[in-house]
Amino acid sequence: MNMKVKNNEKGFTLVEITVVVVLIGILVSIALPIYRSAIIRAREAVLKENLFQIRDAISKYLYDKKKYPTTMDDLITAKYLRKVPIDPIAKTDEWELVHFEPEEMEDFDPEIAESVIDVKSTAQGLSLDGESYSEW
Repeated sequence: MNMKVKNNEKGFTLVEITVVVVLIGILVSIALPIYRSAIIRAREAVLKENLFQIRDAISKYLYDKKKYPTTMDDLITAKYLRKVPIDPIAKTDEWELVHFEPEEMEDFDPEIAESVIDVKSTAQGLSLDGESYSEW
């Protein structure tokens, strides 16, 4: 039997496979941080929009009813919001409610003192801009 050895067999060498794996690793190491910051930027944009919608609903409630709401449920009951928006950073629908604080010279009215004049995020940490989420 005469066996012939073929020297021009098709396939990839170990060096070629290693180069491809290294290039894929470099591309992933570049793309992963960009992907993560894009997710954070998207969550921050949703948080800003949710805060805007809640604050807008509070303003409309004040304009129509001539008083501030006392809870978030007042906004839902009066149909200014369908439901309490989710804070995408804290991943909850709980918000820090900012209540009306009377000035020193004003008479104290318990109904006004319970009024919600603003909301803030309960998320801890800093945004990509370096601001605290709770300050938005």
